[in-house]
Amino acid sequence: MRIFKDARARCLSLALLAWTLHATAIKAEEIVVSNYGVSASGMPFAIAMEKGFFEGKVTGILSSQGGGTTVRNLLAGDIAYAEVSPIAVATAIRQGAALKIISNNVQTVSEFGWMVKSDSPIKSIADLKGKKLGYSSPRSVSQALAMLIVEKAGLKPSDVQLVMTGGLGEALVALDLGAIDVAPATEPLLSKYRDKYRIIATATELFPSMSNVVGVTTEAAAGKRGDFLKSVVAGRAKAVAFMKERPEEAAAIVAKVYKLELPVAIQSVRNLIEAKTTLPYWSAGKFDLAGLKEMWRAQILVGAAEGDVDWAKLIDERFLPESERGLK
Repeated sequence: MRIFKDARARCLSLALLAWTLHATAIKAEEIVVSNYGVSASGMPFAIAMEKGFFEGKVTGILSSQGGGTTVRNLLAGDIAYAEVSPIAVATAIRQGAALKIISNNVQTVSEFGWMVKSDSPIKSIADLKGKKLGYSSPRSVSQALAMLIVEKAGLKPSDVQLVMTGGLGEALVALDLGAIDVAPATEPLLSKYRDKYRIIATATELFPSMSNVVGVTTEAAAGKRGDFLKSVVAGRAKAVAFMKERPEEAAAIVAKVYKLELPVAIQSVRNLIEAKTTLPYWSAGKFDLAGLKEMWRAQILVGAAEGDVDWAKLIDERFLPESERGLK
């Protein structure tokens, strides 16, 4: 009889273990963040993971290159949340993808700056006539901003030669080789190389707020995974607040995750927190319709978008904290 009791106890223990593992698998999962570990936009996720702000709901962060790739990964896999360009999301929805934008994560393009060699005669964008201005790739934000810079400088498109470099890191190589006169760069590259090159302009100085990165989910996950999505949005919002309150401690985490020297991480985090823009770079989630429209307009310039978008129809605010709701 005892043998049967022991066997039954072991079976119950195994069943309990299996149920526990199943429950954990349901409650904790990975999320996808475009260019995580490289782009400044994803830094709050590093803080949230390190400080436990996701309360164990997120087991890891997957990096994905580019907006289109991230959207495809979200649609193809069993993933409930991704951080991605709003342009990629709007384009996918127009093509029939069942997606919803649930948080506004980055409200400006303050991570961008434009650099020249230290001995360059170029002092500002007013000196760009007849020069070569780099951008990363066709239909990219850097190409759109390059075109807007020419416009801001009061020049005709034919006055400045826009040169594709293949990437932002490659743009600095092209600058060194003399293939371009001005290279775009983003944080943390701006902070890393600010002593080697000279910054002639920053997006903070030049451009209005542009919603640059959003949180997105599938319609299926929005219907079934509401608690998980709220945890992700709330955890990231806590991280944004932490970065403002304790920038140096936050920078130490960023340095570890992004493999940066601590002074570079501190400079990068401070630059973005202290950027003198109408809206902060990192948002706790509140939507800015004007910023979304401005980013769409910028993408129309490079042929990456066309027509108008009714952003309010693409947005689902129910996963935001009450204080962050209210489209404007």
